[in-house]
Amino acid sequence: MGKLIKKPLYIGGEAVWKEPTIEVVYPYNRQKVGEVPLATPEDVKRAIDLAVEGQKEIASLSTYKRSQILYRAYELLKERAEEFAEVITLEVGKTIREARTEVMRAQQTLLLSAEEAKRIYGETIPYDAVPNGIGKVGFYIRVPVGIVAAITPFNFPLNLTMHKVAPALAAGNAVVVKPSERTPLSVAMLVEILYEAGIPKKALSVVYGYAEVGKALTTDERVRVVSFTGSRKVGDIIARQVGIKKLVLELGSNSALIVDKDADLKKAAKKAVQGGFALAGQVCISVQRVFAHEEIFEEFVNLVVEEVKKLKVGDPMDETTDVGPMISPQDVERIKTWIEEAVKDGAKVVYGGKPLSETVFEPTVMTHVPRRSRVCAEEAFAPIIFVNPYKTTEEALDWVNDSDYGLQIGVFTNNLKTAWEFIQKAQVGGVIINDIPTFRADNMPYGGVKYSGIGREGPKFALLEDYTEIKAVAIDLTP
Repeated sequence: MGKLIKKPLYIGGEAVWKEPTIEVVYPYNRQKVGEVPLATPEDVKRAIDLAVEGQKEIASLSTYKRSQILYRAYELLKERAEEFAEVITLEVGKTIREARTEVMRAQQTLLLSAEEAKRIYGETIPYDAVPNGIGKVGFYIRVPVGIVAAITPFNFPLNLTMHKVAPALAAGNAVVVKPSERTPLSVAMLVEILYEAGIPKKALSVVYGYAEVGKALTTDERVRVVSFTGSRKVGDIIARQVGIKKLVLELGSNSALIVDKDADLKKAAKKAVQGGFALAGQVCISVQRVFAHEEIFEEFVNLVVEEVKKLKVGDPMDETTDVGPMISPQDVERIKTWIEEAVKDGAKVVYGGKPLSETVFEPTVMTHVPRRSRVCAEEAFAPIIFVNPYKTTEEALDWVNDSDYGLQIGVFTNNLKTAWEFIQKAQVGGVIINDIPTFRADNMPYGGVKYSGIGREGPKFALLEDYTEIKAVAIDLTP
């Protein structure tokens, strides 16, 4: 696989090499490709100690200066785009084409954050609109919250880290990052280019580890915002631990796609397959549950299977590969078990359904999946979609909303009334009309309801709502 990639802890700008280390493996063949030091709670404390100083330094910079630093980081990332893409493929197992797309999106997230750094506005307040405010004028300003803990997942290690780090730095905060222990390499590289671009080094650290390290980071009283993307289980633990501080949680979903009887079926089928099997289904807005109107159900299923048969499964480094491995052998066994359970309960496998190797699972299409089976009720995070028929819009909405999750849905329809009904009644954070729920623009307010999380990402929304506080000012003009 080439030379082993080794990265240190970066604690306030200092490179720290130590034992023991965490191995990073290429999911496709499980070969070791890199390693990083395992941090301790003491390392976390040191990072936060330095962040206290670093936050004062970065907050003292003008918004122009912070913006220029992020613009410079964008240029550096652009210059090293292919290197980043190759490392992402090695640690995540996504195809090289998918990795290049992630790097491109991360560049856009940086640019958006650089621009939003210059748009942190306040507002005047008419205090004299109430009796006890007569004689006073005032306004509010937005100020940095302080120290941000950013905990990121394996599937989009660069761009999802960027969505936390770049807006937080743009607003004048210090950040301590804990990436997934499975995919730390690209995050370390991101920290390096931010240092090179001019971010005050004490304002940014990265630590690697497991639950002990995460707990030390999120429960420190000096941390004022915890932004976590990951599983519902871990999100629930964090929510119970952190105490009184801002909390941003993006916890995934079992995203639904509705295909109405008047939809463009070929387009819908092609898009469903794109959204269901990108990154081997390991996307929190991956197409998982598909509900097709009964009048076009059989035709649509056949079209989906035709599209799935075109997918090339294999080595993610191969430019022609469409579907690569899952992140671990344990996840392959998990989804295999879920499918077997659903079949016992009456579901049908119409394509795929079996492992192809230790970490590669065959793209799978199922139908007539029971409502309470784990393939339906939980987040599959695997290369699998199922298609169930529905009779009425009300029934489809019932399927959509009968879920613990509510991140995004897609609706294919040419009926404006139907589209509007889903927009109004679907219990989700985003409704995508005539496209898949997997659509995400990096400037949109992205997040969910119910157990899909709390808060919104997107540089403008995260910067204002999560990474700044409102400070009210009143000036007495009475004699």
